[in-house]
Amino acid sequence: MNKKIGMYGSVVNFIAVICFALSMLFEFDYGSYFSSMFIAFSFVTMMCGYAYFAEKGVKLAGYVSVAFSAIYTVIILLVYFAQLTTVRLNELTQQASILLDFQKCGLMFNYDLLGYAVMSLATFFAGLTVPSQTKADQWLKYLLMIHGVFFISCLIFPMLGLFKTNSPTWIGVAVLEFWCLYFCPISILSYLHFSNCKG
Repeated sequence: MNKKIGMYGSVVNFIAVICFALSMLFEFDYGSYFSSMFIAFSFVTMMCGYAYFAEKGVKLAGYVSVAFSAIYTVIILLVYFAQLTTVRLNELTQQASILLDFQKCGLMFNYDLLGYAVMSLATFFAGLTVPSQTKADQWLKYLLMIHGVFFISCLIFPMLGLFKTNSPTWIGVAVLEFWCLYFCPISILSYLHFSNCKG
């Protein structure tokens, strides 16, 4: 059952990433918010799977990945649940809208980037737990650890004020579509990884 949880989490993660990518392409904001919540839910199960199946010498890295994935998930759920409820269902004042509306690149947008910075740390530490016994696992290990590089940009760019509401929309969409293309193989390889685990 343990490996099935990791496998199912990987499948849900893949589907959620695809839904997120399609929602971005068709400018369906609430679809992207909803699918992002399921990326978070499934991401936790994947990170827990890495921690559970990690060899004794790298167990701590697995626990660290779980801790960071939990932090990421809390932040992301708060951001997108607010968009699907408070922002969508209420008439906000201008100041409240600047703070709460994701599209205004304010507080919630910055929290979102903080969440993905923490997610990047989670993948880096998860990558440390993956043995390099097969080609698939080698690719998975490298993809997870390289994904950790996103930590720097996601943490620093909001502090530099690089994201503005008057920035061209296509740039943000292109960056997110690239992320989806990058993360889909992680979901697929995670499924294969867990399917080969014992227990």
